[in-house]
Amino acid sequence: MSDQRGADLLTGDFFGYGSLLTDDEQKVVGRVREFCRTEIAPIAQDAWSRAEFPRDIVSKFAELDIAALPYDGLDGPAARRLLIGFVSLELAHADASLNSFFGIHNGLAMGSIDLCGSDEQRERWLPAMARMEQIGAFGLTEPHGGSDVAQGLETTARREGDSWVLNGEKRWIGNATFADLVVIWARDEGDGAVKGFVVHKDNPGMTTTKIENKIALRTVQNADIVLTDCRVPEEDRLQRANSFKDTNGVLRRTRGGVAWGATGTMIGAYEAALAYSKEREQFGRPIAGFQLVQDSLVRMLGNITASLGMCVRLAEMQDAGEARDEHAALAKEYTTTAMRESVALARQVVGGNGVVLDYGVAKFFADAEALYSFEGTREINTLVVGRAITGHSAFVR
Repeated sequence: MSDQRGADLLTGDFFGYGSLLTDDEQKVVGRVREFCRTEIAPIAQDAWSRAEFPRDIVSKFAELDIAALPYDGLDGPAARRLLIGFVSLELAHADASLNSFFGIHNGLAMGSIDLCGSDEQRERWLPAMARMEQIGAFGLTEPHGGSDVAQGLETTARREGDSWVLNGEKRWIGNATFADLVVIWARDEGDGAVKGFVVHKDNPGMTTTKIENKIALRTVQNADIVLTDCRVPEEDRLQRANSFKDTNGVLRRTRGGVAWGATGTMIGAYEAALAYSKEREQFGRPIAGFQLVQDSLVRMLGNITASLGMCVRLAEMQDAGEARDEHAALAKEYTTTAMRESVALARQVVGGNGVVLDYGVAKFFADAEALYSFEGTREINTLVVGRAITGHSAFVR
């Protein structure tokens, strides 16, 4: 299946949602897909196996000129969320780790500055980040706080003259081992409000330690951060971040991106399993001709198609200003649950070969576990949607 206007549709895009992109948008997607084929695919499995980030890829990412897409004024008007979503899908289709690296930088870090920074701060940081001359990270999650971080944020900020003194710990902070700028969220000791701070990598009082022994998104350099009397000037406090509602505004944007990434991960696993089924022979013929194998493949394709449809509609609602927390939450909950089933089915189709990297499925299978949990677990996103549809909160306080 292909679109004569631009890039071919992915095999997993069975209903042809990619044809909703304009000619110019398809050209962008085509560039990203070629980048994935020539630059990401040859190195992804080795980097994942070694749990190392391929630093040389940053300059190549920069040449794609896609980091400015979500933001007005950096390289013209902001792109449609549909294009931004398909870019994420293409990256995840190649490698969920490098899609996560880009999403942390482009979505969480740049998004925090765009949404919560002053005009001067946006001008100071975003152009260099859009050129990927400076890489960002996002420090919200803590050792004792994940889903309850809105109420239980332990990292503190104390005003002293023209500076703030930060103390606390962060955990699971992607890109943090090498990021130039880390957005740190902390509770103001004075008024109890959650505020955001941009901390430079060489700032005294901030140390980062890589988290080892991960079984998912191994290429992403997640870190523990310790802040010990880390002094940040007032000019580096995000001027429009005055409560957790502002923090949540950033997450509302990026949670939809996780849904696109989960769908891309599904497509990558599905296409690898489909190709394998046509080549692998048992009982004298390709396993693609067996009913139970076809059942697994069709179930995966159904999950992909439903998830992609939800992502497309969410993007339309975001562009129209109609998307609410519960819409992004349902998309994240549904797509990552469908992804978890789909990558398991792909692993099942590939059989014993599905547990080694060589056959293209194992990495997707493992990475899905991380996508399933971050940016709100299934349970928490379910409660967000449940509160919206019933009018009753089931959150335990």
